Amino acid sequence: MSGHIILRDVAQAAGVSMRTASRVLNNDPRVADATRRRVQDVIRDLGFVPDSAARSLRAGTDATIGLVVESVDDPFFATLVGAVELAASEAGRSVLIASTHRDPARERTLVEQLIRRRVAGLILAPTAGDHSWLQPVAAATPVVLVDRPADGVDADLVGVDDRAATARAVGHLASHGHRRIAYVGDHPRVPTSLARLAGYREAMAARGLDVPGDLVRADCPDPRSAADATRKLLAGQAPTAIISAATRCSLGVVPALHAERRTDVALVSFGDFAMADALQPGITVLDHPAGTVGLAAVGRLTARLADPDLPVLTTHVPVRLIQRGSGELTA
Repeated sequence: MSGHIILRDVAQAAGVSMRTASRVLNNDPRVADATRRRVQDVIRDLGFVPDSAARSLRAGTDATIGLVVESVDDPFFATLVGAVELAASEAGRSVLIASTHRDPARERTLVEQLIRRRVAGLILAPTAGDHSWLQPVAAATPVVLVDRPADGVDADLVGVDDRAATARAVGHLASHGHRRIAYVGDHPRVPTSLARLAGYREAMAARGLDVPGDLVRADCPDPRSAADATRKLLAGQAPTAIISAATRCSLGVVPALHAERRTDVALVSFGDFAMADALQPGITVLDHPAGTVGLAAVGRLTARLADPDLPVLTTHVPVRLIQRGSGELTA
């Protein structure tokens, strides 16, 4: 029977949390004596045999981290993955990496598979939608969200202030005389995209600038759709400036501007990308520091492994505006 008993059974029978039961197993001095005795009695009565490998993982030694992102093909997440692997390696940890491809069902399956592999902790870039299913996971295994929040789960988050950063881009372009500023971004069901679109609209309104419907293209999940959106913007009453709200969008916006010979249209990209500084003009970017986000996520996960009772924390890493020319073109 002992082979069928898991730590969750012990916790439920003793009337304590998984965290408390784990602390008893690891002789944590923060557990009250009465609680410790109760858990130990249940362990004895149920015949529970701790898995030494799982205990070592929970203690943070020889641990594997699960990392679930949208896609390793995306420039932002590719950089984040590299930073997480480097930081984990320096800490003596390995990383299991998986991509959701924005599929909520796939995301849940991947998380469940990683938990069954007994990862010490999980770093997750969540898909859109309700994540209340993740709350029991986060209660038993440290979870750090990256890049975006998730509804229905209380977990640490490392990202950037998307709303404020996009508002800064509007202000920068407006300071160079632009009033007809277009927005090309991902679908607003993605939390980061929703925040960026809100920051754009709020900053435009704060300056008394109109946002007619033809200026907003918030349905571009990939470079091809972003390029199509750019061509449509240029075919009508063209904007004098564009904010590309994601790196994958910029990879479509920039070629479209060059193909249409409209490099006179000012551009700010949310996220840097290869060759952005080599183009003419160079692309002004909001440097969305994926590497810094990844390093901070590993740091937060390590801290939570050491102390599961840390308060839940949202960390915003700074975003730099790097001026290279495209964002400094005047209207």
